[in-house]
Amino acid sequence: MRKTLIRFDWAIKRLLRNKANFVVLEGFLSELLFDNIKIEQILESESNQEYDDNKFNRVDILTHNSK
Repeated sequence: MRKTLIRFDWAIKRLLRNKANFVVLEGFLSELLFDNIKIEQILESESNQEYDDNKFNRVDILTHNSK
């Protein structure tokens, strides 16, 4: 039985493009990094579409933290 998985890089690129959804990503990163993270904007994204079994997305994010 195959599971449907959503990769985090895909979620950032597709679902979290809308600034209204930044709170989801901010919460995730804040818990992961044990710091208060505020996202200003997503700067750039690119995809590797060469091979079906080796796809990835790279996303650059401008953030501020509490330090």
